[in-house]
Amino acid sequence: MKKSSGLVRNAHFLGTKVRNLRKGNNMTMEDLSARCIKLNAEAAPSVSYLSMIERGKRVPSEDVLNIIAQVFQQEVSYFYDDVPDAPSIVPDKGNRGGISGMALEPGFLFSNEILQIAIPEMLSQAGVSGRQFAHLLIRAHQEKNQNHFPELERAAESVGGKQLPLSLDAMMDIVRSLNMQVKWFNRVTKRHRDMLSLPEGAVVRSFFEAPGTIYLNKLLTDQHARIKYDLGVYIAHKVLHNAEGLRSIMHGPGLAGGGLREGRFRVEENVAIDSKEIVRAWRDFECSFFAGALLCPKVPFRRILERESHEISVAEKLGVSASVVMRRMTAVSSYQYWHYFDAYPPGRLHAVYRGNGIPLPWGNMTQVDDPCQHWAVFRMIDSRSDQSSAQLSLLETPTGTRIYACESIRIADVTGLKHVLCAGIDLNPAVNAQGGDAVQMAEDLKAACLTKGGTAAMPKALKPELTRIARILNIGWIERAIDKDVRHICPRSSTCPRSPVCHGVTKQPFAGSLQGDAH
Repeated sequence: MKKSSGLVRNAHFLGTKVRNLRKGNNMTMEDLSARCIKLNAEAAPSVSYLSMIERGKRVPSEDVLNIIAQVFQQEVSYFYDDVPDAPSIVPDKGNRGGISGMALEPGFLFSNEILQIAIPEMLSQAGVSGRQFAHLLIRAHQEKNQNHFPELERAAESVGGKQLPLSLDAMMDIVRSLNMQVKWFNRVTKRHRDMLSLPEGAVVRSFFEAPGTIYLNKLLTDQHARIKYDLGVYIAHKVLHNAEGLRSIMHGPGLAGGGLREGRFRVEENVAIDSKEIVRAWRDFECSFFAGALLCPKVPFRRILERESHEISVAEKLGVSASVVMRRMTAVSSYQYWHYFDAYPPGRLHAVYRGNGIPLPWGNMTQVDDPCQHWAVFRMIDSRSDQSSAQLSLLETPTGTRIYACESIRIADVTGLKHVLCAGIDLNPAVNAQGGDAVQMAEDLKAACLTKGGTAAMPKALKPELTRIARILNIGWIERAIDKDVRHICPRSSTCPRSPVCHGVTKQPFAGSLQGDAH
């Protein structure tokens, strides 16, 4: 029953391989334990012991591993070969959104205790701020849960009674019912400016001071959609967090790319990782999500989206911002494979949600240098039109070429600075669900694009099938995208890799990196 020290040293991928073999054969741990008992009742591992093996907490004895190897008809050496075999160690993402990659082994090095000690030091050495790290964690959590947070939905619905639309008067009634009051300001007082630690040139849209005072900038006087959103955030702060501390929503050239927008509160850029920053960022996310759920409750909003074919213009009918509508689509739609971007010029992504797993060569809240201009979100930044624009795109991913449809809109924040919102879906699952071959369709579209500098008219043979799928999904902007040129978007932020080039840039070698980095 002894384990060779050499074998133990080569067991880094053992747990992952056992887990993936079990899941690949549709076995539960109970199933695997039962199969092992059938082969050797005396030495067979229990369910709890199997769990520890898979999590890297235990290295099984040679006898136990022999039994597991027999169940899966593998050589014992397969578990100890220390080779990061892609099909073995990359877990199936399932419904975990943009989260991807291999499970890290040996598991004991990634215990909570070790990570709690190591991560802050690692981030500090890399120059990553606590705020950046917090938003990375939040984005990963969103994508793992596909933007579904039922407790926050229920909390918002209990306050708003699922009213849709929710008028400004109704929002003010809720504010008063929670013993809060609203005050207007032209300029932030020195006391509040010091308390908020405002950066130079920042424009404060609104802020909250405990126990119950909401301050609104008079710039918002005629912008009812933004007033309602801000009130929703502070209502959430009162309901969820007992109105602790000072909170603000701000914009302005003093903040990179125009500020922290809807649902983003400023946290000091401090490289030292402070757990309070993580908690504060999470609470801010909760308040933002709550505000969206309050203004667009799930079931009534989904019905309106179905009735209006998911058009962004529904925002005007509901008296909410386009940002709220587009973010809420990702959370309430019956179709799961969404993405959402919010970008400020010249190319800074402030928000990224990849519930469809879209690979990106850029991170959240980062400057994108020289991006491929076939990406809708970056083309729209330089556009002079404020009309929404639909686009069908193709992107190379580790699992093949994927077809994306999106709707982008260029809007102004409270300071007048233009930025681009983009919501879209991955069409491959929809094509396959209707009995089509998404891989072949994507390859046909890609071939058409690459022969014409990156864009091509929709081939007549494919148009009827994609139109049928758009109508089944009941998303109007997909049909509009089908009537336009299809674009092949590059996963790069450097010189154009195509020959001939798309934008007159000298061709350079292209490594084809697909590594990617919310609400």
